Amino acid sequence: MNDSSTSRQLADRLRTLVSGLSPGDLLPSSRDLIKEYRVGPATVARAIASLAAEGVVVTRPGSGTYVAQRPRLRDGVTDTDWQTVALTDRAVDTHLIADPLGPPSAGTISMDGGYVHRSLQPTRVLSAALARAARRPDAWDRAPSGGLMELRTVFAGIVGGGVAPEDVLVTAGGQSALSIAFRAIAGPGSPVLVESPTYPQALAAARAAGLRPVPVPLDADGVRPDMLAEAFAMTGARLFYCQPTFQNPTGTVLAPERRRQILDVAHASGAFVIEDDFARHLGHGGAVRRPLAADDNDGTVVYVTSLTKPGAPSLRIGALVARGPVMERMRAVRLVDDFFVSRPLQEAALEVLGSPSWDRHIRSLGAALRERCALLAAAVAREIPGATLTGLPAGGLHLWVRLPPGVDDTVLTSAARQRGVAVSAGSRYFATEPTAGHLRIGFAAAADLAELTEGTRRLGAALADLAPARERGA
Repeated sequence: MNDSSTSRQLADRLRTLVSGLSPGDLLPSSRDLIKEYRVGPATVARAIASLAAEGVVVTRPGSGTYVAQRPRLRDGVTDTDWQTVALTDRAVDTHLIADPLGPPSAGTISMDGGYVHRSLQPTRVLSAALARAARRPDAWDRAPSGGLMELRTVFAGIVGGGVAPEDVLVTAGGQSALSIAFRAIAGPGSPVLVESPTYPQALAAARAAGLRPVPVPLDADGVRPDMLAEAFAMTGARLFYCQPTFQNPTGTVLAPERRRQILDVAHASGAFVIEDDFARHLGHGGAVRRPLAADDNDGTVVYVTSLTKPGAPSLRIGALVARGPVMERMRAVRLVDDFFVSRPLQEAALEVLGSPSWDRHIRSLGAALRERCALLAAAVAREIPGATLTGLPAGGLHLWVRLPPGVDDTVLTSAARQRGVAVSAGSRYFATEPTAGHLRIGFAAAADLAELTEGTRRLGAALADLAPARERGA
């Protein structure tokens, strides 16, 4: 009997064996099969390969061979149960960035969004820039993996401090930049220090990279250097993620005297600082401090910025700025991920940034955000008794509000949705247990000032709805 017929016979016997097992059950090892059926290793390998090709089993190197149900139609629906075995346990946690309440119903006032309302976006400028960019003879050619040199030069100028175009990597927005940086700098299982509270999408990106976020407290002047040094010493972390300018969600700006301290603490710990400067163009009219990266002489800072927040959700253009081997590592990650960012979009961004219309847009956006911020702060004080505004931010898109004692932020956000207003539960912004109940209330995504006023009134009514239940609980 030749080897081919022997392997077919073994495959038939294994099919019989599998028919009595359940998906996910482990088959005997190759050594056991060789011993039980008195065949050679090659025969076992061919039989297993045949069954795997049919979808009867799934092999996992170093682990074994498992029963897997073949895809088939069940009541007209494809049966994908077999994928549970094939995918193992590498799930990506999106609960911090997915809306637990689902899409809002028609008429809901949006005070939970992270983008400016369409009326505040420079849509005409963007459309004209994209049209011009698309007409260029080389518009659809491959772009350099690091980004167009002219665009990298513009981003280098935004950072300042001697940053060169060669230190810039153009990315598909800020979230892509964060994902690249987290995966490039730290290995799975490593701790990453984060401000507390912090940006949920950064927590999600860090966890998707296999990192363990460790919170470091904030106060009115930003992250506390003493706590940061202690956290580095206790965890052995080599990475700290922060937003020094108009921090999300608190709106805090890192105090001048702490800026050098933060860099010194990180450098002494042999660690990198990821500076997420998402709000560089979201100031409310006052002076905006230089990025930490502009004062970094040691290659400590990995700088992230984006045009998406001040522009429009689909203006997915951002940048990573770094010096030394860390930049080479990030370039390698991006090359493996997607080669390069769409050239027409880069050309359009270059057109926008070089136009006087962009500067006018940033000034008008800042004035509009300042007006909205002041109106919302006054409305919160009037409509939500017992709530505490942690501070009036000088930039950004949100207010950070501490709720009255005993109010559950997730319960209130659900009640608010029933009243027709969407706000963000503060617990989403903490890497571990929150210190108290908070809401992040946005003032940029609503259509106008009247919607902001009405939305805050609805939020106050939702809080009043919960009062009887709180009183019974007391």
